Amino acid sequence: MINLTVTAVVFGVVFLAELPDKTALAGLVLGTRYRASYVFAGVAAAFAVHVALAVAAGSVLTLLPQQLVSAITGVLFLGGAAVLLFRKDEEEEEIRKPENQSFWKVSGAGFMLILVAEFGDLTQIMTANLAARYDDPLSVGLGAVLALWAVAGLGIVGGKALMKRVPLKLITRIAALLMLGLGVWSLWEAVTG
Repeated sequence: MINLTVTAVVFGVVFLAELPDKTALAGLVLGTRYRASYVFAGVAAAFAVHVALAVAAGSVLTLLPQQLVSAITGVLFLGGAAVLLFRKDEEEEEIRKPENQSFWKVSGAGFMLILVAEFGDLTQIMTANLAARYDDPLSVGLGAVLALWAVAGLGIVGGKALMKRVPLKLITRIAALLMLGLGVWSLWEAVTG
């Protein structure tokens, strides 16, 4: 049976911790480029995997080498920034057409980005700790996954709304710079951590 109090507490804690995280940015970037439902499907699946791992493994995830996770995340963000900065300019109208991207390609990209970037993340570790504290894996898992899905949804919808008001080229440049900054920061954590 699900304990709604535990679910609500976990939702609040995880939502607030994840809101300023790189996931909202990743969802926003993907949401400006692709069909929102496709992006959300991939991101939601990755978060479900992360929550299942956190709840099942508990604090074992905290033993993984954070430097390795930071290095991989940094390289992925730098690669994403390079792709955004150095790709050929395309017609905005062509980019906006969601039918140009298959469900599997878009959702797979969202899944892989979140799967790698969020591995060993603060919210995953928090979820593991909350699962151990409350000894209620179902309630903790439900609260955590709903919080992560809510943050991802806000990022994706925010990306679509932003695209209607700001030129895509500017959004792309800003996103690339943010990804570059996150990549450098992640690599710095890998080196100094």
